[in-house]
Amino acid sequence: MKKQNTTVIMMTALIVALGGLLMGFDASVISGVVKFIEPEFGLTKLELGWSVASLTLTATLAMMLAGPLSDKFGRRTILRYAAVLYAISAIASAIAPSFIFLVVARMIGGFGVGASLILAPMYIAEIAPPAMRGRMVSFNQLNIVVGISLAFFTNYLILQLGKSDASWAMNLKFDEYNWRWMLGLETIPAVLYFFGLFAVPRSPRWLIMKGETEEAIKIMSRFSNPSEAQEQILTIKKSLDQEENKEKPGLKDLFHPSLKLVLTIGIVVAILQQITGINSVFFYAPMIFEQSGLGTDASFIQAILVGLVNLVFTVVAILFIDKLGRKPLLSFGVAGIAISMFVLAYGFSDATYSITNESIGELPQEIDQSALDPVLNNVYTSEKDFQIAIEAALGEEVYKTHKNQIIISGIHMNTMLILFAILAFVASFAISIGPVMWVLFSELFPNKIRGIAISFVGLINSAVSFLVQWIFPWELEALGSVTTFAIYGVFAALGLIFIVRVIPETKGKSLEELEAQLVTKA
Repeated sequence: MKKQNTTVIMMTALIVALGGLLMGFDASVISGVVKFIEPEFGLTKLELGWSVASLTLTATLAMMLAGPLSDKFGRRTILRYAAVLYAISAIASAIAPSFIFLVVARMIGGFGVGASLILAPMYIAEIAPPAMRGRMVSFNQLNIVVGISLAFFTNYLILQLGKSDASWAMNLKFDEYNWRWMLGLETIPAVLYFFGLFAVPRSPRWLIMKGETEEAIKIMSRFSNPSEAQEQILTIKKSLDQEENKEKPGLKDLFHPSLKLVLTIGIVVAILQQITGINSVFFYAPMIFEQSGLGTDASFIQAILVGLVNLVFTVVAILFIDKLGRKPLLSFGVAGIAISMFVLAYGFSDATYSITNESIGELPQEIDQSALDPVLNNVYTSEKDFQIAIEAALGEEVYKTHKNQIIISGIHMNTMLILFAILAFVASFAISIGPVMWVLFSELFPNKIRGIAISFVGLINSAVSFLVQWIFPWELEALGSVTTFAIYGVFAALGLIFIVRVIPETKGKSLEELEAQLVTKA
């Protein structure tokens, strides 16, 4: 293939994959926002969880709608609308005067997230030659983790600007409007994405679906030489003709007895990816670090580190998935997840809590320090007992307003152990079930049912993600850190047993071989 063709493909794929960056940014920027909106809007833990999870709810709906809409109007057109939704969501979130307004703004962004999650890799796969398809599609996954890291970084940067003496920083009120700036910055990449998509051609496959074959040939010739373009066009037309002559599969076909094994694997893997706690770590990373006794600045620095570890090990997974295989990566990674969560649970169980004369000085001045005299120097081995005692001393309203600062001042634990466990968890996830899940989905299901099957298990994955994000703050409040992380560890351990005993190795096998092996045996 000509170097020029390769360059065009890569540039096009990179522009389209910016949708993944926006998705990662939009989903993770909230991690820096939650500690500020909780007292400002007087949120309960379930309301706080809703502010995070609401995006996933509409993203799930968009995933169901994006495919049919893109078939009617084109992949590029719907991606442009997604970019507009990202921008509207960012601006509306930044100016939100109330909790309800913020949730609605986040839900608008969710439609963009769902559309780009489905359509960006679909478009790239349709324009990339077979020899480059895997690498090009992987750009989207890489951009997602880049977006996550960028969100952590910008959150920390805004906090630092809020402390700056620079006149421009004070004029922009980074200190007063810190969380609003965090959310609003997404407008910049959203606008760039919108205008960048004007340099992207329409999908050749979609053009052929609409009968515009000549235009499709012109566009395909930009990505490969003329003879290859003609060959690919003929292949696409043949495939589309075959699809037209076949009865389209319905949801009921998923539950045919012959698909029992692959459907079970798909559902279990979709659920497992979320119930091991990944979105809790990404979305609430600063909250977790603060509960381990780190200050706000330190917690944001650690959150940035989480994003970088996720990026590095995602790249490692992409490099080794075809060399080592899917099952070894899954087994190793999920085992690491289970161990990491149990270490986290141990780290928090070994903690003690006490308010001392030294730590009292670290509390906000609005707190009546004399009210804490009854609990001064008392040592608590239970996080919940400590919180109950402090709330009784200060009153519910004062305690709720300053809860994070009180926990930071009162907790005594091995913070390095907590940091190590979280980073090990992220690395284990990024090298295994994070990227491998979608590879498995594309390989396990027979071709005739693959589209609807992936949509179905993707819907389950999003629904579980929503529930995990929603209830996580409540879990920390009601169950405590120890029980919360131990539960995630148990889920991972059960998932590891399932992986070892049930999931087959798919490396090096054609889709036809896998269909014969898995479907006919069921």
